[in-house]
Parts: sequence; C-alpha cells; structure tokens
Amino acid sequence: MSETELAPQEMPPESELDEDDRLKPEFVSAVLDAVAAGDNETARMRVAPLHPADIADLVELTPGEQRPALVSAIADLIDGDVLAEMNDWVRETLVDALTATQVADLASELDTDDAVAIIEDMDADDQREVLRALDPDDRAAIEEALSYPEESAGRMMQRELIAVPEHWTVGDVLDYLRADEELTTDFWEIFVVDPAHHPVGTCALSWILRTPRVVSMADVMKREQTLIPVDMDQEEVALRFQKYALISAAVVDPNGRLVGMITVDDVVHIISEEAGEDALLLSGAGEGDINEPVFDSYKSRVRWLIANLFTALVASSIIAFFGAAIEQMVALAILMPIVASIGGNAGTQTMAIAVRALATNQLTQTNTLRTIRREILVALANGTTIAVLLGLGAGLWFANPQLGAVIATAIVVNVLVAGLAGVLVPVMLERLNQDPAVASTVFVTMITDSMGFLVFLGLAVATGLAG
Repeated sequence: MSETELAPQEMPPESELDEDDRLKPEFVSAVLDAVAAGDNETARMRVAPLHPADIADLVELTPGEQRPALVSAIADLIDGDVLAEMNDWVRETLVDALTATQVADLASELDTDDAVAIIEDMDADDQREVLRALDPDDRAAIEEALSYPEESAGRMMQRELIAVPEHWTVGDVLDYLRADEELTTDFWEIFVVDPAHHPVGTCALSWILRTPRVVSMADVMKREQTLIPVDMDQEEVALRFQKYALISAAVVDPNGRLVGMITVDDVVHIISEEAGEDALLLSGAGEGDINEPVFDSYKSRVRWLIANLFTALVASSIIAFFGAAIEQMVALAILMPIVASIGGNAGTQTMAIAVRALATNQLTQTNTLRTIRREILVALANGTTIAVLLGLGAGLWFANPQLGAVIATAIVVNVLVAGLAGVLVPVMLERLNQDPAVASTVFVTMITDSMGFLVFLGLAVATGLAG
C-alpha cells in the first residue's frame, strides 16, 4: 500500500480541531479550496479521518452555494451517521437532492430513531417512495414510529434491543448473545419480559458478566424499573432520565408491551434541544437556526413583533393620557424610560426562572404559592435598593425631593408587579396547556411597561408634582 493511501489514517483528526473541538477555519478553507480547484482526492483525504459529527459540521460551515460541490467530492464519506448528526435544515437540503433508493440505503444503516429523524421531515410523497425502497422489516419499524406524535417517545425510541424471558439462566443469555449475529451490538442492559412481552425487569451487562451461568435471570434482574409510555413527550422523557439517572429505559405501548428503548445519548440531545428551544421562544426568535431559510425566519419572528406592536400601544395610550402633565414637567419624560426598563428587566429575570422551573417540573401546583411569596420578597428587596439609589439621584439632579420620592415609589411598585407577572403569566399559560415560553415575554413586557408608566405618571399628578 502506498504512502498516499495511508495518509488519511495517519493524519490525526485532533489537528484539525481547536481547543473547543471545533473545526479550524483554515482547515475548512483548505478543503473548500481543494474542491474549488477540482482536487477532490485531496479534499477527501483531509476529511476522511474526521468523526461523522465533524464531517456534518464541515458541511454546515460550507456556504450554501458551495455545498453541492463539497458533497459531490466527499460523497462516499457522507453516510447515515453523518446525516444523523447534521443540522435539520442542511440535512433536508441534502436529502432532497438524493433519490429514494439512496435515502433508503442510508436509512437502513441507522438505528430506527436516527432513520426516522431523516425521513420524518420529507414530503408525504417522498416518504412513501423511500419507504417502498426499504426492506419490509425496516419499513414496518419506521412506519410504526411515524405513526406516533412528533417529539414523543415513540418517535425517538429505537427498536433494536435485547429482550429475554425470565425463565432463562445467565448461561442461556450469554449463548444467545454470542450465537445470534443479527442482534444489535450497542446496548447497556438487557430487558427481561414475561410471555406477553411485558417488561418485568432489567439486568445490566456487568451483572451478567459477573454472575455464574446457572443463575436464573429472575434472580439476578432488577424488578424496579422506569417505564416510558410510547406517547410521552420527549421533554418529560428527558426529565425522567435526569431524575432517576437512567442509562436506558424501556418504552411500552398502551397495553404495557415492550416496543423499544431510549438511551441516554438520545436524551442528551433532547435536553440540549429543549433548553435552546425555550430560550428562543422566550425571545420570539422561532427556531433561531442560522441555517434556516430567510423567509422562514422572517415568518417566525415577525408575528411576535406585530404582537409586541399592539401591546406597546397600551403603554403608549397611558403616556398619551398624561400628555399634559409631561408637557408641564420635562423631567417626567426623561425618567419614564428608566421606570419601564427596570420593571422590564426585573420581569424578564423572574419569568426566565419561572419558565425554566416549569420546564424541569420544579414549579408545580404544590409550591406555586411558596414561589410567588419568594419572588415578592426578592422583588421587594431589589425594588427598594434601586428605588433608594434612583430616588436620591433624581432628587439631587433635578433639585426636587418630591420627584425623587415619586420615582422611588414607582420603582418599588413596578418591580413588585414585575415579580408577580414574571411568575403568574407563565403559570397561567401552563395551566391553560399553552407553552409558557411562547407568549410570556409579550404579556410580561406589556404589564411592566404599562404599570410603570401608570404608577409613575399617576403619582406625579396625584401629588401635584405635575397636573
């Protein structure tokens, strides 16, 4: 074998990554320059040693107009594992360019959950064509997965697992694992089932390896286990894995039969995805993906900006109502944005905590009142601190102690309102079965701005400071 043929294996992949395990810009440029020069062999040699996740990153980092040439140059390196690691938007573009047979070949290389992730976003006609090209067993498994709701345990579970009857011995299990070459090779525990295929226990591989062959599985298995209903939302699945420190868990259908399993590597992805999704929803940025088409990003963001426009009109109408007072005392116009800004930031802080607590099941009906009391105390302390600083500053700057007292009072009231709104709005949306991360920001901002202006300007008029 020539030195050239050995080169891809000798090149350490770590040399192409920076200290944060990201592809170095100079490496990406070198690969794209080779492709642009028609030197596909060099490009392939540079990319070959990379992990599938890094190859997926390379495709994502490549400008859209250059991706077809890159993919063509390293086509044999883009397998199912690479597609499974790829950004949804980029993967969808690549899959659209493949034939049904090519997609079916890639899907057949993957576990069911990864194959479903590739196929589920395709158009219905393309889905049917790909499914027809699959082997009957793979087709049946993927069709069953697609029948479950999106973002459910049924969509994310994999069918490839090891299940044995409880009357077997450890020796029977070991012989079975060694003799059947069709079994999956990636698993951490074995599920024990009864004759109706209901899971009755689990057994870690380490226990089996350390137990004599003659011992019955019924004696070595752990009967307590966490079962995941097939229709459970993926966020709830992630919470169960986190709460009970699971490595894998059995998924059961409505009849309690074992139909699949979920492993912790899939859950880590879900935790990251859900956390990012909530943060983006709080900002009204939609999916917030930098690979998302411009028009799709526009549609997802503009509706919340329009909603915010209408809620801002509420605050503007309050200002207009006190227009005469503002004209008489310009200082009110100078200080109004401070009142609104402090209240808005306080509300955002509390709302972020509440939304996260709801998402992680820390905030429930049991402790809602306790949480509200806690946030009132925090808001009172924060509001008093800011009120003293701002009240003294405004009173000295404008040589008007009464103005300082008015804005100090308005700050305390608005921060208290912000603390209440930051908890109550997400809780109310959650009780109404609405995602609290979606609309909380719009409502909390409207409340804090409106109340800030109303209290500040209202106090100014009521105390005779302006009228």
